[in-house]
Amino acid sequence: MTKQVVVLHGDGIGVEVTEAALAVSRAVAREAGFTIKTETFKVGGASLDAHNVPIKDAVIHACKNADAVFLGAVGGPRWDNNENDKRPEIALLRLREELGLFTNLRPVQVFEPLLGASTLRPEIINGCNILIVRELTGGIYFGKPKFTETTGSEERAVDTMEYRTSEIERIAKAAFEAASARSNKVTSVDKANILATSQLWRKTVSRMAEEYPDIELTHMLVDNCAMQLLRNPKQFDVILTENMFGDILSDEASMLTGSLGMLPSASLGNGIGLYEPVHGTAPEIAGQNLANPLAAIASAALMFRFSFKMEAAAQSIENAIQKVLANGLRCADIAEDGRKTIGTKEMTQAIIDALESAK
Repeated sequence: MTKQVVVLHGDGIGVEVTEAALAVSRAVAREAGFTIKTETFKVGGASLDAHNVPIKDAVIHACKNADAVFLGAVGGPRWDNNENDKRPEIALLRLREELGLFTNLRPVQVFEPLLGASTLRPEIINGCNILIVRELTGGIYFGKPKFTETTGSEERAVDTMEYRTSEIERIAKAAFEAASARSNKVTSVDKANILATSQLWRKTVSRMAEEYPDIELTHMLVDNCAMQLLRNPKQFDVILTENMFGDILSDEASMLTGSLGMLPSASLGNGIGLYEPVHGTAPEIAGQNLANPLAAIASAALMFRFSFKMEAAAQSIENAIQKVLANGLRCADIAEDGRKTIGTKEMTQAIIDALESAK
């Protein structure tokens, strides 16, 4: 058996962490008796430099014909002043839209060995395990019209926030079904006291909840949720929210774990899954063997779970991460006194060694 994976390294540390995740994935695949075949393409800033577009049509075509897509990270200061259609992040938006990736899953798990890595007190975060279910192809990131115009000496910019009932229904269904396999709790986050889109969101999610009588649904305003994530994060199980709110809240929630370098993600929808760490490109440390690959490696576990339907393999990767952290190994972003700090390559090998020792 062969699984076809399209690899999009992206920019900065995206190259290093993607290769780390692939090395772990191949080790797991060998043990499971199958082969991972990869095609690699440029995307983001690397594609702009090579092809003058954030992503080529041929790359989209290859992604549509793969079993899964694995992405590193895109962007960086070099391209910050580009025109809107020449920004690296356009590649992400196009991938999400063309692959129909409307569901973004971001697990936020606090590992006991890393309780000291977070800026919050251990008793606040110990045992915290949240799944953020973010709508990914609607809202203000995709709404039209979107433009900037100049009138006289003044510039005016417009972004449109838009949601349709069908978009809310399908992401709510994903959240309720995820909660049914966890603790049967969904917190739907909106800004219904101000935004018309949030009022439709709350109305639609409440109606959908009637189809899931075993699920406890609560509604929370986004500003309160931002506060509660720091005040009492263990109250949450599944957080359901729209595109922009989910983007911001999940980055905030990553600090419960100690670092963005610990947060994986899966983007799912109409068939093909895309997997990527939540962190950025960190160009200041790129190529120096300093990047934490654990978010990318955990994203590979999600690839085995959702695209390959291999739960045991996914759990083996997650168990290896737990074991390595319990053994005191750390990358620079989660470094602690008395713990051994190692580089990207060494952490990757430690995960592979933990997989081998678990046979």
